This record gives sequence, C-alpha cells and structure tokens, in this order.
Amino acid sequence: MNALDGISIAVLLTLVGSLLVIAEVFFPSGGLLGFLSAACFIGAIYSAYTSGGWFYGLSFAAAEVVLTPVLLYFAFTYLPSTPLGKVLVGAAPTEQEVLPEGDRRTLVGRVGVARSKMLPAGSIEIDGQMLDAVSQGQAIDPGEYVKVVEASRTRLVVRRAPAAERPDPTRSTGSGDLLSRPAGELGLDDFDFDEKSPQA
Repeated sequence: MNALDGISIAVLLTLVGSLLVIAEVFFPSGGLLGFLSAACFIGAIYSAYTSGGWFYGLSFAAAEVVLTPVLLYFAFTYLPSTPLGKVLVGAAPTEQEVLPEGDRRTLVGRVGVARSKMLPAGSIEIDGQMLDAVSQGQAIDPGEYVKVVEASRTRLVVRRAPAAERPDPTRSTGSGDLLSRPAGELGLDDFDFDEKSPQA
C-alpha cells in the first residue's frame, strides 16, 4: 500500500511538473516556474525510487526526459491554435489582415517621427498625419525617426530609421504645428547676435 501511495505521489508530481512546463511558455516567470517544474520532476523520481526501487525511479526519470521536450513542442506548436491558446496569446492574424490595403501600402518605406514612447505600440507622424504603429522589437523614444517596414489592414510596423534615411531636419515635415516640434527637429541652432547690427 505504501508503494502504491509513493507511485501515486510520483505520478501527481509528474503531472504538476508538466503543467508548470506549459505555464512557463505562456507566462514567462524568469525561470521560477521552470525551477518549480524541475523540482516536481525530481521529487517524482525520488518518490518512485523510495517506493518501488531503482526500476521505478529510472522509469520515471526516462519518462520525464522524453516528456519535457514533447510538452515544449506541444506548447509552442499546437496550444496557440486552441481556444485557450488564442485567449492567452491572441489569435493569429488572418490572410485578409496581413494583406496591405488602400493607402497603407504606400506607407511602406516612408520615414516619420515617433510622437509617443513605443513599447512597442505607440503613435507616429508622417506628413502631419498621426498613425498608430508597433515597433519592430525595440523601444523607440518620442522624436526619433522611424521607417515603416510593414503595413497591414490593422497595423503599421516600424523600426528606427538609419541616419542615412532620415530627412533633412531643416526641412518642414508637413505639420503646421511647429511649436509642438522639438527644436532639434526644426534645425534651430543657438542665435549669435552681431554687435554691429543696427538696432531698431
């Protein structure tokens, strides 16, 4: 009876460890859930060994070595397509959503200015028009030049524009509200007054 109880505990710990492996994929915890999962697996091996001997202990160890990569493959491949996965990670965009549509297609390759902190979502301005966009894997500060690299029905994807692709800062970018622009973007330098200039 004690052996059966020990095996039952080992099975329970294995199931808990498996759930923690899947949870680590969808809720990154800095390794905490992974550590707890490893602890459950080790506890299951120990419980099986103390209850049934080397055979049960090695059997659970071999099963967990095979089970862990299978669970990770399942989590990364199949679970996002399930109703639960769609709730956790969001539904994948449909073909209609990723196809460029209308004037948005003409924005690809254009350079604009970030008007809010992009972590990764924020607002950009292109030719005086405010648009919602998402940065491509990097934080972008307000006032930085960005380049549109992807346009779809629902979003724009931008990245920080290289220096060679940035427009001349002394040239107007199309917005009439000049007072809201940073001085560096308008190309303003320090004023040097000539002492010999006539006074009014």
